Amino acid sequence: MEEPQDLPEQPVKKAKMQESREQSLSHVSSTEVSDQKPESSNLGSNLPMSSETSTTNASPVSTSSTVVNISTSAVASISQEYPTYTILGQSQYQTCYPSSGFGVVPPADSSTESMALATTTYPAEKPNTLVPARAVQRPSSGDASTSPLLPRATASKELDEQARKNIPGKNRGKRKADTSSSQDSELERVFLWDLDETIIIFHSLLTGSYAQKYGKDPTLVIGSGLSMEEMIFEVADTHLFFNDLEECDQVHIEDVASDDNGQDLSNYNFSTDGFSGSGSNANHSSSVGVQGVDWMRKLAFRYRRVREIYNKYKTNVGGLLSPQKREALQRLRTDIEVLTDSWLETALKSLLLIQSRKNCENILITTTQLMPALAKVLLYGLGEVFPIENIYSATKIGKESCFERIVSRFGKKVTYVVIGDGRDEEVAAKQHNMPFWRITNHADLVSLHQALELDFL
Repeated sequence: MEEPQDLPEQPVKKAKMQESREQSLSHVSSTEVSDQKPESSNLGSNLPMSSETSTTNASPVSTSSTVVNISTSAVASISQEYPTYTILGQSQYQTCYPSSGFGVVPPADSSTESMALATTTYPAEKPNTLVPARAVQRPSSGDASTSPLLPRATASKELDEQARKNIPGKNRGKRKADTSSSQDSELERVFLWDLDETIIIFHSLLTGSYAQKYGKDPTLVIGSGLSMEEMIFEVADTHLFFNDLEECDQVHIEDVASDDNGQDLSNYNFSTDGFSGSGSNANHSSSVGVQGVDWMRKLAFRYRRVREIYNKYKTNVGGLLSPQKREALQRLRTDIEVLTDSWLETALKSLLLIQSRKNCENILITTTQLMPALAKVLLYGLGEVFPIENIYSATKIGKESCFERIVSRFGKKVTYVVIGDGRDEEVAAKQHNMPFWRITNHADLVSLHQALELDFL
């Protein structure tokens, strides 16, 4: 697995991130596939995308896919160090079905599902990589005759989400506590999800490691990854103020809410208010420093507007895009699903099952900066699954500190389950004695869904 990761480094300005096409493709020729996952990416050169996506050797997930068991020695060693911490896997419930392993759940009838461009999503998570500069537009990856079966999340929580409003506090210098309608007595279980290489395949597309591991066309794989990354940063820059907020990134959407005076922003002109994201106190969340109260208020206004945009377009990200970009996104998502053997569709089954339970909650913790993370969530159609209040960026404080904030928000009586592929979330789970479900391949996702269906999780 991966080597232990230190806390994510401070993000570096996008303009320093350009790389050549040769650098991107050099990852493919490497004889080793790195398991270490920096949830971010280096935007390479203007690598053209092939229009022959339909000829890829992608194959559907096997209906007899077996689940990887956690070794006895690994479980024993962890149990000794963390008595109440467990690594979840098929071994937790395989005795219920001694004659065979769990199979892949058949996909839902395509006639009842659509590829609607729903919710939001953001760019590659960046551990120690730099934020790439905006690239020249690349040609689409090609037309696809079919769209991936990406079921839309249920709207059971819509009323609750609409009721959530950003009510600014009066005490400046103090972060507003994370709030959510899920904080009620019925909440029993909270699932903490990693994003890259867990719910979606992204970073390994850009490096070419996914193509090498699964025998895919590296040109198609890397090209699709670069095109999605470019679209993520375009949405973040154009609609989510990422140019202004890159150097004053926050962990959570409400972290500067206490500096918002509630001013009506209907006719507010963000482009002429004189706000500059750079400054000596840019990294001091909501503390009033050199920039002053006026600067903090303008910062809070931007975060409030981001919340409004996210909530408005979380079920229709296409509304943020031009008709051409909308079509390109649909083709791109279709191509990526084909190249990744319906990875996102498989993960969505578990996410939607958890969402359907009134006593459970899905939380996303990513090492991508917050604005690109929101854009990524929207573009991958995950906005209905993850309300903006349930998205945390660990770029500045690390996942363990994010876990602490979430426990403080929901309380210690709730059961927490961590789902991810990286060493950082596993270590954080151990520190908090939370069960950890490792995702390394399609079979792990299928096994997770089966365990949820059988109420083992």
